[in-house]
Amino acid sequence: MAAVVQTEGLTKDFPVGFWRPRPKRALEGLSLEIPAGGVFGLLGPNGAGKSTTLKLLLSLLRPTSGRAEVLGFPAGDIRARQRLGFLPENPTFYDHLSAEEILSYFAGLFGYHGEDRRRRVAESLALVGLEGDRRRPLRQYSKGMVQRVGLAQSLINDPELVILDEPMSGLDPIGRHEVRDIILRLRSSGRTVLFSSHILSDAEQLCSRIGILAKGRLVAAGTIDELTTRAGLGWEVVVGGMGHSLADRLQPRVRKLTIIADGRYSIEIGPDTRPEPLIAELAAAGASLVSVTPLRTTLEDVFLERIGQTGATAAGASSLRNAS
Repeated sequence: MAAVVQTEGLTKDFPVGFWRPRPKRALEGLSLEIPAGGVFGLLGPNGAGKSTTLKLLLSLLRPTSGRAEVLGFPAGDIRARQRLGFLPENPTFYDHLSAEEILSYFAGLFGYHGEDRRRRVAESLALVGLEGDRRRPLRQYSKGMVQRVGLAQSLINDPELVILDEPMSGLDPIGRHEVRDIILRLRSSGRTVLFSSHILSDAEQLCSRIGILAKGRLVAAGTIDELTTRAGLGWEVVVGGMGHSLADRLQPRVRKLTIIADGRYSIEIGPDTRPEPLIAELAAAGASLVSVTPLRTTLEDVFLERIGQTGATAAGASSLRNAS
């Protein structure tokens, strides 16, 4: 599968200070490959380098070192720009204009005229669900509706690659649901979507692959299954109708026993114990099996672990620099 985004050693420093500006590294040695199709989530806490990465891919910033290719061309090449769409984190439009007027303007920038221009505007409005509000001035729109206008302008040229910077930032649950639905429709249509976020639930629902940034470094990349599946974590057995006496007998032999409700318990056993003998023992004692689930690492576990490792590494490096 061809890569739509490829970076090698991508690095960006910003000067900090007035009298004697010193370089502050926002992104360090990013090497990343994003295949065509699907949704790629660039995750990380605030200040991790997510927006810097997207701006480098769009050539809104110039790299200090390294290189980036988008759709097979150097970042910023007009041939790549014609085939991608971009939504910044906080899109701003003239609020006295309507969505239809805004989109008609952007369609004109891409060279659409006449009937083609009207068709592209209508298709983009339909995709984000704003056909009925297309002639209302944007000052009457909610934040979620303005975000959908931003999504529509990023799609006006029917792009192969759509880059979204924190597309659900500041939205209420309804707005977040609407934007997620649009991203899923883009995925279904065969486009590649690259979006940045620090909200892990969005990534779990939308992404086929993710990359995690921390302090400007890529600390993990792959599919969610690859990053969260770990062999040998054990099992969770949930049962009902279990008495206190049986729970007391099991307590020393299991890793964790938690009461969920009256007579219902969650029992965790380690990887060296098969669940079948425990299930047979519980059934013989009159308990009813509710579920058996293999334990797995969550995306939040992976995120916190990798971010924590980076923090420790950075702290160690800082102490070594201070010592020298």
